[in-house]
Amino acid sequence: MTTAGRHETRIVLVEDHTLFADSLDMVFTVEGYDVRRIAIPDEGGSMASILSAILASHPRIVLLDLDLGRLGDATRLIGPIARAGVNVVVVTASPDRGRWGECLRLGARKVISKSRPLTEILSTVRRLVQGLPVTDVAEREELLQLWHQERSDKQAARERLDRLTQREREVLAMLVKGRAVRDIAADKVVSEATVRTQVKSILAKLEVSSQLAAVGLAHHVGWVPPPH
Repeated sequence: MTTAGRHETRIVLVEDHTLFADSLDMVFTVEGYDVRRIAIPDEGGSMASILSAILASHPRIVLLDLDLGRLGDATRLIGPIARAGVNVVVVTASPDRGRWGECLRLGARKVISKSRPLTEILSTVRRLVQGLPVTDVAEREELLQLWHQERSDKQAARERLDRLTQREREVLAMLVKGRAVRDIAADKVVSEATVRTQVKSILAKLEVSSQLAAVGLAHHVGWVPPPH
């Protein structure tokens, strides 16, 4: 590709880690691409405003970080960007390959770990510009299967959480906050033996063997404790 051809390719960087964004900016600018960066504000702003800024830049390719600091999970941006006809390449520190599969399902062309060399990101962009595939069929199928399995596992975990009584949910909520059994007993004005019986029931219904595992399961599915 000629330098002039590269200048016609606009790349938008959506990355909240300044040093990593600087590195990407330098690599692609030196290569002759038209690089634009979307600033992640320290205050204010929203995913909607980030999306508007991306689309207003009219990019051909967006390099998207999944975790945008206080704005949270950027996965929700993938679908709207892809539907606008823009190539989305997710560049993430997340090791969750099930999450990678979700990105592909939503329309991302490829997911690359931040631990990989910058040359791999550059190579991916070059192939996209040339109209070449960037994710082989086997890798795509593996990641989509992992996403499907993870979704099924989370649904099963949510169903187990739904088995809990109101009182058991309150106890689990306190365990999630790091409260000890004796503190829960004092707060609920019941005996420690009563709370231990409730904890035992929680573990049985959640099909886990420890309080730590129960708390981990609740965090994993994004369980929201009941209001007091």
